[in-house]
Amino acid sequence: MTDARTSMLAAVRAALGRERLPDTEAAVLQRRLDEPRSNIVPARGQPSPEERIDRFIFEAERVQATVVRLAGLEEVPDAVVRYLRVANMPSAVRIGDDAVMQAVPWHSEPLLETATGPAVDSDAASVTSAFAGVAETGTLILLSGPKSPTTLNFLPEAHLVVLPSERIVGSYEDAWQRLRGKLGNGRMPRVVNWITGPSRTADIEQTLLLGAHGPKRLQIMLVDGECPQ
Repeated sequence: MTDARTSMLAAVRAALGRERLPDTEAAVLQRRLDEPRSNIVPARGQPSPEERIDRFIFEAERVQATVVRLAGLEEVPDAVVRYLRVANMPSAVRIGDDAVMQAVPWHSEPLLETATGPAVDSDAASVTSAFAGVAETGTLILLSGPKSPTTLNFLPEAHLVVLPSERIVGSYEDAWQRLRGKLGNGRMPRVVNWITGPSRTADIEQTLLLGAHGPKRLQIMLVDGECPQ
């Protein structure tokens, strides 16, 4: 734990009037962090490996996301261009710069303009990769980082996500386990975004409105070919 974090937590503890935890209680909590146990997983979160993709697609489309199957990353640029054309949007996207995005041959579509970095107000569409997909609810999991700014997930009107099919897991518990396996217990990125369908709200007269707090369109490009880890 860093000195800054230690000082911050000490200040919070003092403000709450709490003393330092006894060693026995601290040991119990540390053991739970070191040896996390899964919670109850519903039946739909336990599909067979063969059923995971179909379950994910069904659940994602049920919450107004659209899904296309691609044979490999080489098909991504064409899929992006076709999506923008049908949506009558400019042929320009803000993209992530992680390993998956770098492996996409963007040059194969010379008329498609790409730029990296955090999203800005003028960006109509973004393309990012997903760390995982959850078959249980059709949810995407995206991790923040220098090469995957969180603004790409929320600022543009349309969000296009590249999801390698091998990254689809059954349940939320499986997703957390995959994240721990990649980063180690007790280590997390600054932000972990769980995205289920396009942004929506029904706060006003129970009328469903898409795009209230983020993208109003979510396109998932499910890639079956080999992708960087």
